[in-house]
Amino acid sequence: MADEQTAEKRLTISKIYLKDFSFESPQTPQIFRQTDWQPKTDLNLRSSHTVIDEGHHEVLLTLTVEAKAEDKTIFLVELQQAGLFEIIGYSDEELGAIVGSYCPNILFPYARETIASLIQKGGFPEFVLQPINFDALYVQSQQQKAAAQAGAQETH
Repeated sequence: MADEQTAEKRLTISKIYLKDFSFESPQTPQIFRQTDWQPKTDLNLRSSHTVIDEGHHEVLLTLTVEAKAEDKTIFLVELQQAGLFEIIGYSDEELGAIVGSYCPNILFPYARETIASLIQKGGFPEFVLQPINFDALYVQSQQQKAAAQAGAQETH
């Protein structure tokens, strides 16, 4: 019986692709003449998922990296790394973990490489995005949802 349930489950990567990106460096070329700038870098990360049809899901990982010095934007990168996944035979809870953690883990190295390449092609020093623990982020988001639902039930 357990073998039959396992055989029904399928998780495959159909396609990984860059859906959208932009790179801006509004302080060029003047910024390249400075030697002592210490930019502050902010990373904004989010993921979403769309059901394409039965069994096919698009997972979208959106990253925004902004470097600022003295309240001026040095560079701004916005990137949407996407993947089309075939996900069949999983419960809603398993599906949530797959699209909320597993798929973003698959997409992140592609996004990281693209961002690093864009920044370097923009004339800036090597930029390395540190690994992200999507499992922990998913657990945290589930805990926040549960707390919000509990809070909403208490107000009724």
